[in-house]
Amino acid sequence: MKKSAAEIIKEYGPFPSVETVHGVSFDGSKVWFASGDKLNVLDPETGDIERTVDVPAHAGTAFDGEFLFQIFEDRIQKINPDTGKVVSSIPTPPGGAAGMAWAEGFLWVAQHRNRKIHKVNPENGEILSSIDSNRFVTGVSWVDGELWHATWENDESELRQVNPNSGEVLQSLTMPKGTMVSGLESDGGDRLFCGGGGSGKLRAVRRPQ
Repeated sequence: MKKSAAEIIKEYGPFPSVETVHGVSFDGSKVWFASGDKLNVLDPETGDIERTVDVPAHAGTAFDGEFLFQIFEDRIQKINPDTGKVVSSIPTPPGGAAGMAWAEGFLWVAQHRNRKIHKVNPENGEILSSIDSNRFVTGVSWVDGELWHATWENDESELRQVNPNSGEVLQSLTMPKGTMVSGLESDGGDRLFCGGGGSGKLRAVRRPQ
């Protein structure tokens, strides 16, 4: 396993009325992040929040190219990003859910304390496969065929690229001490956007090429 220090490229926030950052997603140009009672749309170039959507948003967020998926309690809600309307929902995996990503027609749902990532059918919530981690899993993202997830345990966080079949850690980026990661999403290039938990911040970390 290759291990190195995470390189923080940019830091966003804290923002007015945002106490905690939960799930993070990316729609091709804007960053969406969950902050409890709403989703926020951030321009990653200017750092400005351009608008908010009033939906319960207490954990992971994902985007399939058309709809947002947002974890709320024991449900994953499918949301129209333009109107904020919930169009459908499916159950979370038993035991709850934390982080979430979309890839190749499926949702990849992280379970924090169970230390698992599940491949989930977005139509009915069926778990199709699972991989284990030896750390709490707080965010998950796919980019260029790579599966990345965030960890947060014992006041330490890292970003890990793992084998999507076995869960083997291929490389790890260690966040600075005291810098927690609560959600994770790639911009499809060299940036990994990381939710900062109770700091109310969002950070961009360079993805190794």
